[in-house]
Amino acid sequence: MARTAPRHDRDAGGDPEVLAAKAALRELVWERLTAGGAARFPGARGRIPNFIGAEAAAERLRTTPEWAAARTLKSNPDSPQWPVRQRALEDGKLVFMAVPRLAQPEPFFYLDPDDLADTPRAASSIKGASRSARTTRVEDMEPVDLVITGCVAVDPTGARLGKGGGFSDLEYALAWEAGLIGPATAVAATVHEIQVLEPGRIPLTAHDIRLDLIVTPERVIHCRGGHPEPRLRWEELTEEKIASIPLLAALRPARS
Repeated sequence: MARTAPRHDRDAGGDPEVLAAKAALRELVWERLTAGGAARFPGARGRIPNFIGAEAAAERLRTTPEWAAARTLKSNPDSPQWPVRQRALEDGKLVFMAVPRLAQPEPFFYLDPDDLADTPRAASSIKGASRSARTTRVEDMEPVDLVITGCVAVDPTGARLGKGGGFSDLEYALAWEAGLIGPATAVAATVHEIQVLEPGRIPLTAHDIRLDLIVTPERVIHCRGGHPEPRLRWEELTEEKIASIPLLAALRPARS
């Protein structure tokens, strides 16, 4: 019997109708990836889906001006962006990779291409980062030139849909408030063509990240949607979510 993937939006706050619409759209995209034979092990459903062609998308991202100009990247830890993190280290870029679910007091891995215990391929995995990276606090990070984010779906206007946990939006807001990113910081995603939807399909809220760059194995889409200043929306964070992220638990007394 197939195991049911967990709902990552189970502790999400916000408009229930919007949450339901996003959940339904995720299911649609996961099903399309599965039916189209584009999903890699362990399957698409319930996660940022690893897709066939992730390496080709990473190579295409590598040819962009945004990549060439970046010296420091912040990346999600998911499997489809592993080839991106690997190539960043190979190209001598500093990589900050989020600890899964931001579950540690020091919520980012610091990967220095000049100080790795393993190859860039091994060091840029979750398992390898525990050997080659040190964890760091947000306030000890360096300014970021390029943000890499994982997506379940995107559209050419720069709208994105994550897996429902809200961690990309939280990371982005925390980095913005710390002065590590700003309006000029490019945000990019690597996805399969199946994940690129027509404009208007993805429900948007005020805190959702907008993309500047979408890269598939076949093409580069420049969105340039702009980046309104994000903030931590305490009113939309559930008690369960705050309790699960040490950094949020530490910040709330001073900011709520």
